[in-house]
Amino acid sequence: MITVIETPRLALRHWKESDMVPFIRMNADTEVMRYFPEPYEEDRTRCFYDAIITEFSDYGYGLYAAEEKNSGGFIGFIGFHRANFKAAFCPCIEIGWRLDKSFWNRGYAAEGANACLKYGFEYLGFDRVYSFTAVENLPSQRVMQKIGMRLEQYFDHPDVQDGHPLKPHVCYTITKKDMVL
Repeated sequence: MITVIETPRLALRHWKESDMVPFIRMNADTEVMRYFPEPYEEDRTRCFYDAIITEFSDYGYGLYAAEEKNSGGFIGFIGFHRANFKAAFCPCIEIGWRLDKSFWNRGYAAEGANACLKYGFEYLGFDRVYSFTAVENLPSQRVMQKIGMRLEQYFDHPDVQDGHPLKPHVCYTITKKDMVL
């Protein structure tokens, strides 16, 4: 498969059929999905996969499969998504990540996201990139901060049920001029 972005430890590449089994397992893990309203059933992960592939086809970028170079194994995804829901900053280009819990706390999310930002600003022509998550998702907020993003606003995610503890969200952003390329 084609590697799009490479870092010292990661290959961010197009998806392979063999990624599906670990992707389904990761999305079903309650710990991995603790900042989402619920883990994904297999059918929902397959629909998500189809949406990722469609976005690559439509826009030429998306959520890249992340592969650990040393092991050659799928560890999750890192990349871009065209977010469009009812929020002041939408539609927008979002950077996001989700890694299997066995790869947490190794700096992979920040390493891959930083490389994605550079790629997005240098080669895809992005001027501004956003990232958002539930207020209580401090690990993802730390990644956003590590890659130079700044807190822009708090908002209630319109797709999360009223009263749900994950409804309050934060939005971070970074511009091309803020990024040291």
